Amino acid sequence: MRVLLVEDDRRISADVEAALKAVGYVVETVRDGEDAWFKGDTEDYGAVVLDLGLPGMDGLAVLKRWRDNGRTMPVLILTARASWAERVDGIDAGADDYLPKPFRIEELLARLRSIVRRSAGHASSVVTSGDITLDERQMKVSLRGVPIALSPLEYRLIAFLLRHRGRVVPQHELAENVYGRDEDHDSNALEVLIGRVRKKLGAELIETRRGFGYLVPETPA
Repeated sequence: MRVLLVEDDRRISADVEAALKAVGYVVETVRDGEDAWFKGDTEDYGAVVLDLGLPGMDGLAVLKRWRDNGRTMPVLILTARASWAERVDGIDAGADDYLPKPFRIEELLARLRSIVRRSAGHASSVVTSGDITLDERQMKVSLRGVPIALSPLEYRLIAFLLRHRGRVVPQHELAENVYGRDEDHDSNALEVLIGRVRKKLGAELIETRRGFGYLVPETPA
C-alpha cells in the first residue's frame, strides 16, 4: 500500500520512512506543504502521515484543501502542537487520528493500521478469506493455520488484494502499491509475482479479470 509521508524534519522523516518500509508500505516522502498538497490531490494513496508545521503551506491548510476537493484517504496527523484546541482543529479539518510529538514508532504504526482498517470498513488487523489469514500486526500470512514464507513483494501484493477483497483492482493500481520507486520492474513482473503467490497460497485465490485487473473474491463467513 502506498503511503504519503509529509514531514520536514529530516531525522524524523528518515526514521518514520524506514519503519513504514520495514512493515511493507510503499512510501513517498515530501517535506513541503505545497508539494504535499499537489501529491495528495493528484495521486492515490492508501494513507497519509501529515506533519502540521510545514514550509510553504501549513499541514492543516493542506488537509482542508484535500477534503474540500473530495480527497478521502485516511490521514494521521503528526505535530508538536500540544493544545487541545489545535487537536480539535485537526480533527474538524478531516484528520482521522492525531499523534503528538514526541511519539513511539510502534504507536504510529498501530494508529496507521487502525485508520486504514476503518477506512476499509474492517475492525480487526486480522483479515480472513477462505483458508487464508492475514495478520497485519505480525506481518504474517497463513494457509489453513500454517504460516507461509513470503518475500516482501509477495506480502505487499497479497495484503493489498486481501484488504480490497471483493473489488477488481486494476493492474496499474496494484503495481503502484506493490513496487516502490526504487524497485525496477518490467511489464511482466506483476504477472510473475502473482504466479509465485498463487503457487504458495492456491491458484484459485487470485482471479484474473482480463482487461480489468485482479480480484480476491469475498467468501462467506
